[in-house]
Amino acid sequence: MIIMDSKIHSNIHRNEDGIIVAEKKITSVCSSSKCSSIDDISKRAQEVVDKINESRTSDQKVMDSFQEKLGEKVMELCQHMKESMFRVYEENNEEMQLKLQELSQVLDSCSKLNQELLEATQALSGLREALSINEV
Repeated sequence: MIIMDSKIHSNIHRNEDGIIVAEKKITSVCSSSKCSSIDDISKRAQEVVDKINESRTSDQKVMDSFQEKLGEKVMELCQHMKESMFRVYEENNEEMQLKLQELSQVLDSCSKLNQELLEATQALSGLREALSINEV
C-alpha cells in the first residue's frame, strides 16, 4: 500500500515586464518508489512552466524591439513627408510670387487708367462749363 500526501502550490502573478508568470510546485510525501515518479512529473511540469515564461519574456522583447523600430520608421517617414511638404511650399511660393507681381502690375495699370479717367472727366466737365457759359 502506498501512503501519499500531495500538495499543489500555485503562484500566478505578473512580473516587472507585465508578463503573467505561472509557477506550480508539487510537493509530496509518500512512502514508496512512486514518489520519484511524482517528483519527475513535478519537475517536468515546472520545466514546462519555466519554458512558457521564457517564451513570454522573449515575446515581450520581440514586441519591444518591434515597437522601437516601428517608432523609428514612423519618425523617418514623417521627416520625409515634412521635407516633401516644404518643397511643395517653396514651389508654391515661387508661383504665388509671380502671380502677385502680375497682380501688382495690373493694379498699377488700373490706378493709372483710373487717374487718366478722372482727368478726362474733369476736362470734359470743364469743357461743358465753358460751353454752357458761351451759350448764355
